[in-house]
Amino acid sequence: MKLLLDQNLSPRLLQELSVLYNGSTHVRDVGLERADDESIWQYAAEYAFVIVTKDADFRQRSFLFGTPPKVIWIRRGNSSTDNILGLLRVHQPAILAFNEDPEAAFLALG
Repeated sequence: MKLLLDQNLSPRLLQELSVLYNGSTHVRDVGLERADDESIWQYAAEYAFVIVTKDADFRQRSFLFGTPPKVIWIRRGNSSTDNILGLLRVHQPAILAFNEDPEAAFLALG
């Protein structure tokens, strides 16, 4: 399972997450750091990424359009990179189950 980290998350997360979520990347690393939500959505769908974001707009998109891509919404305001990393680590079983569920389009973590 590959995660696509949105611009509101630190690219430093990738160093630690690559072991848990092989093939993950940050929007910055694929030239989408200034892209609109539609472009990020299309990229994630085309390349089989799960979007990880703090942006509620992607939550709305998942309700309107379904999958692909799937969306993980981090429901924490100002939070350190270490806190976000911990959240994605501790919830890995739920994230993997979410990814395998063909009916699921959206997962909120907080």
